[in-house]
Amino acid sequence: MRSHSAAWWWLLGKEWRELVASRAWWVMLVVMGPLIGFAFISAVRTYAEASGLNGTAAGVGEAFSPLVGIWAPTFSACELAAAFLLPFVAIRLVAGDRQSGALKLELQHAMPAAWRVAAKAVVLFAGWIIALAPAAIAVALWRGYGGSLYGPELATVAGGHLMNAGLTIGLAAATASMTEHPATAAILTLSVTVGTWILNFIAAVQGGVWERVARYTPTAMVAEFQHGLIRLDVVVAALALIVFGLGLAAVWMRLGVPVRRRIEESLALAAVGIAVIAAGTLATTSWDTSESRRNSFSRADEAALARIAGPITIEVHLAPEDPRRVDLEHRALSKLRRVRPDLQVRYVSATSIGLFEQTSAGYGEIWYDVQGHKAVSRSTTAEALLETLYSLAGVAPPGDDDATFRGHPLMARPAGAATAFYVLWPALVVGAAVVARGAR
Repeated sequence: MRSHSAAWWWLLGKEWRELVASRAWWVMLVVMGPLIGFAFISAVRTYAEASGLNGTAAGVGEAFSPLVGIWAPTFSACELAAAFLLPFVAIRLVAGDRQSGALKLELQHAMPAAWRVAAKAVVLFAGWIIALAPAAIAVALWRGYGGSLYGPELATVAGGHLMNAGLTIGLAAATASMTEHPATAAILTLSVTVGTWILNFIAAVQGGVWERVARYTPTAMVAEFQHGLIRLDVVVAALALIVFGLGLAAVWMRLGVPVRRRIEESLALAAVGIAVIAAGTLATTSWDTSESRRNSFSRADEAALARIAGPITIEVHLAPEDPRRVDLEHRALSKLRRVRPDLQVRYVSATSIGLFEQTSAGYGEIWYDVQGHKAVSRSTTAEALLETLYSLAGVAPPGDDDATFRGHPLMARPAGAATAFYVLWPALVVGAAVVARGAR
């Protein structure tokens, strides 16, 4: 115990025993089974019906991808658990020592506070990975039904939810260390979570700067991962926020340090975090791991777009809440930004809903400017965007060199899933809890 290394390993074992003794963690484990199971069963039934089960029109499921049809809705249950269940587990582990007085005893050892927080973070991540076991059961069941499995996109979805859990752990650790009571920490944590949802709502209505900021909220980040897209700027921002939250916890965990000094260190840490996030926003690298390349143009189109000289400017006369704007952004502009980071898009509207702008002469127009050549269109499809850009740049439309993705339709029923998620998993968790508490 004289060395920091030996003390840290002892502390890691102690934190694990604290987690196992936590009722909040066992409750989360029990709930995760039915929560993920309900989402998985519903997704499989919808997927089967769209593939032609029970008389649905044949061919509807030809473009179906398990990424959108199965994994996105199934793992969305993990997002709910990370927002409403994981904070209580993290706060219990971080604030427990302070409530019992054990933290004062631990502080007598000259171990850096960052090491103490690191031990708690490692245990919490391990506890979350165990809680994701029902998602692994869903993967095994899907394979047993004969469903297709594409590793990169599944790993992207799982990695996105692991990073989202890291954000929750960092936030909960910070609030638990800065407040005197766990209930206060829980209220602050949930308030920040709800605040990010409000930010997304404001961004959807107002657009502009709010829309750019909302891209880095946990909800927006998880949505991109669930569609098989990894953006370097989002990863940098998420990691910076996780480190910032854990850093705040380390700063405020030192009870003997004057409050003024801890505030100064917190402000310095915030300044560094903001600088890292600001620098990360300049990164334009991204990876499309989806099997269907749903986030990208064809490779031939991407090569042709990359050869167009000069910046591309697009002026869109659509209100933030106009469905056509959402369609244009998700189906065309988001793909174009991945190929052309120099793309400049300006949205012009007099109102947020656009209901009373429909009679305006220019409302709904999309103006394109490539090397001084301009054209206008009203179509929001990706095909219309590509056709207009090629015409203005004098580039011949390339041939499609990508094989058409036909999807993986599957008319399967979720046999055995209800038993696995609603009966076996809760029974297994309750049995493990009884054994663990009996061993203690």
